[in-house]
Amino acid sequence: MLLLNASGCLDAMTAPPVARSLDAYVTKTITPLPREGNPPVRIAETEHGMLNAIGLANPGRDRFLVTVLPRLRELGVPIWVSVGGFSAAEYAETCAALEGVTIELNLSCPNVDEAPESAAEIVSACRAATALPLYAKLSPAAWDVAESARAVEAAGADGLSLVNTIRGLALDDRTLAPTLARGTGGYSGPALKPIALAAVYACAHATALPIVGMGGVRSGRDALDLIAAGASAVALGTILFADPDAPARVRSELDAECSARGYAAPSDARAIAHEAHAHAS
Repeated sequence: MLLLNASGCLDAMTAPPVARSLDAYVTKTITPLPREGNPPVRIAETEHGMLNAIGLANPGRDRFLVTVLPRLRELGVPIWVSVGGFSAAEYAETCAALEGVTIELNLSCPNVDEAPESAAEIVSACRAATALPLYAKLSPAAWDVAESARAVEAAGADGLSLVNTIRGLALDDRTLAPTLARGTGGYSGPALKPIALAAVYACAHATALPIVGMGGVRSGRDALDLIAAGASAVALGTILFADPDAPARVRSELDAECSARGYAAPSDARAIAHEAHAHAS
C-alpha cells in the first residue's frame, strides 16, 4: 500500500515525523519563478470541507533545487515533486532539471490561469524532457475525465493523480460577499469523495495506468473505497490540517477494513468494484 500526502497539504519541514510516516512525500507545486500566491483571504472553511485559493505560492524552481529539495531528501522517504507552469515549455524545463524523484504534473489547479496547451501536450513536452516517472494530476471538472486519462497516457504519462480540487464559492455570513479575496477557490474535504471515486472508477476502466486516488479521505474505509474503485495508492489531503496523525490511523483502519472483508492486503481489493459491477450486471 502506498500512502502519500496531497500536494500542498503538508509542510515536511515543519512536520518531518508526519512526512516520514508516509510512503512518499509530495511537495507543493513548484513553478519556474517564485510566487507569492493570491492575496488573503486565501482559506475558508465550509460546512463539509474547505476552500483554498493559495495560488501556487512557492520559492521558485532555482531556490527549490538548491535549498529545499536537498533538505527533503534527508527525510529518507521517496520524493514526488509537483510541477506547475503557465506553458508546456515551463513544465518541461522544470522536469528536465529534476533528478531522482517522481514528478506529479499539476495540470488542473483552479486558482491560477492555466497553460494554453492541453494536458496531453504538456505531458508530451515533459516526456521528451525527462525519463523520470510522470504522474498527471487531472481535474474532476473535466467533462470526460476518462478521455483526458487516455490522452495523457498516449502522451507518455506513467500514472494518474485523481483528483485535484474542484472550483467552489463561499459567501460571508454578514456581507454576502465572497469569503475568499479571489472569489472562488479549490474545494476539498469529505464532500469531494464521491466525485473522486467516480473519476478513479472511470479512469481505471479506461486505462491501465496506476492511479493515486485522493479526495475526501478521512478514514481507512475511505481509502479502501478508492482502492476498490481502481486506485493503487491513496493520498491524504485536507484531513492532515486537522489530524497530523492521520497516516498511521488510516493505515491501521485500512488493514482492519481489509481483514474484515477477507483481503490479505489492500492491493487484493484493487478495482474490486469493477468486478462486482460486472457480476451484478
